[in-house]
Amino acid sequence: MRRLFPVTDQTATTGSGGGPLGAPGEGGEAGADREWSLDELAEAYAYPQTWPGEPRPWLRANMVSTLDGAAQHDGRSQPISTAADMRIFGTLRGLADVVVVGAETVRLEGYRPARARAEFAARRAAAGQAPAPAVAVVTAGLDLDFSLPLFTSPLVPTLILTGAGAAPDRVATAEKAGVRVVIAGDGMGVEPARAVQALGALGHTRLLTEGGPRLLGQFVAAGALDELCLTVAPMLTAGDAQRIAGGPSVAVPRRFALASLLEEEGFLFCRYRRP
Repeated sequence: MRRLFPVTDQTATTGSGGGPLGAPGEGGEAGADREWSLDELAEAYAYPQTWPGEPRPWLRANMVSTLDGAAQHDGRSQPISTAADMRIFGTLRGLADVVVVGAETVRLEGYRPARARAEFAARRAAAGQAPAPAVAVVTAGLDLDFSLPLFTSPLVPTLILTGAGAAPDRVATAEKAGVRVVIAGDGMGVEPARAVQALGALGHTRLLTEGGPRLLGQFVAAGALDELCLTVAPMLTAGDAQRIAGGPSVAVPRRFALASLLEEEGFLFCRYRRP
């Protein structure tokens, strides 16, 4: 893996980008295309520092797309991913308080509870985090199988984000399964900005959404997204696969700023932030 942006003293002197992360001497020969450690990736993807008295939640998304804009192939993201993408996927989870995901993605991708990883244990403990991130499922109808491991055996209790109009019997079923139901909307569905606020009120300020595209589109339309971590896969799929974000378009395109750019085997790992 090489760093292409931002340009540092090391990348400038090599001329081709890359080099180890951090101060000189911390990680190998300058300009080397090598596998970064999880600790280096954690530093590269660290959440912004929060100021005392201002625990504002920071919502980042992690998505993958082909060169022609497909976010999936045959309904799943795995075929367009790579080992480096999965290392970053695991790192982003290792840094998050909670992973926010849509109900359809839970069903399609076979979501399981996030697990504790020894590589992130000290970092999470120092940040006052639980051993693993919670998973928060966004759903209007609560049409979920509450006998699955995501609900029956998570290390950290799974959350349901839904609206005040959700069916009482489905809410009761979820709560009976040990799920915490959080109301984040006045009607049947969830209001994206309220979902972020509700999670922040629970002490979750490092938020990560992994989609799906419809959920990400809702966060974008509501202006609730702070950061996008986008893997660009050097692949072409054609077809009619979903983009990384769906739903109604925004009135004016939202401009984000490039924060960092990494590369490995032709895959680009982009990090964009709200200006």
